[in-house]
Amino acid sequence: MPRIRGASIEEHHEMVWADLAEAMRQLLLERDYDSINMGHIAARAGLARNTLYNYARDKSALVVALTERAGLPAVERVAAIAARSTESAEERMRAIVEAVLEAFTDPALHLMFRPGTSRHDGEVPKGPGSPLHAIVVEVENVVRDGIARGEFRDVGDVHLAVELLSGVMRAGAERIGRDPDSFAATVHAARELVLASLACHPG
Repeated sequence: MPRIRGASIEEHHEMVWADLAEAMRQLLLERDYDSINMGHIAARAGLARNTLYNYARDKSALVVALTERAGLPAVERVAAIAARSTESAEERMRAIVEAVLEAFTDPALHLMFRPGTSRHDGEVPKGPGSPLHAIVVEVENVVRDGIARGEFRDVGDVHLAVELLSGVMRAGAERIGRDPDSFAATVHAARELVLASLACHPG
């Protein structure tokens, strides 16, 4: 029977998931995503390959699970920023743009949309329960608050507007993934685009 690390089964599983995330991060620094297989991941994480299949049926499922877990801290951070109601909607939006793009400097999370690789079968869920959905909901709340306060223009369909703005964030995340040194410039450009699209226009 495999040796249990930690004080409980739950703690053991969390430690294994952390090892798997770190293994994937290291492997992505060394090789292309498509060339990584379950054997590579198991070996780097210090697991038997058959043990790895207890956590995911294949690489695609493993990537989905890892990206969901990697996204949780970003969700918590964005939710905390969105809740700062004493700040203006613009200030919160500026902070959210940086928080989201900073989260995507993690290669494990950036797997959600790696450019130039074949798409894995297990897309990260975008509906309720997924990190991306939770972030979108928080951003929509900030946009609605900004409209109610007269800081942002009435964009009509808030959900659609935020979906379209998420394209800016995706492009920024992909840019940072290709060139980590572009982080500051990318955050600046993304903020300018997002806020310009929400700004109240004279007249």
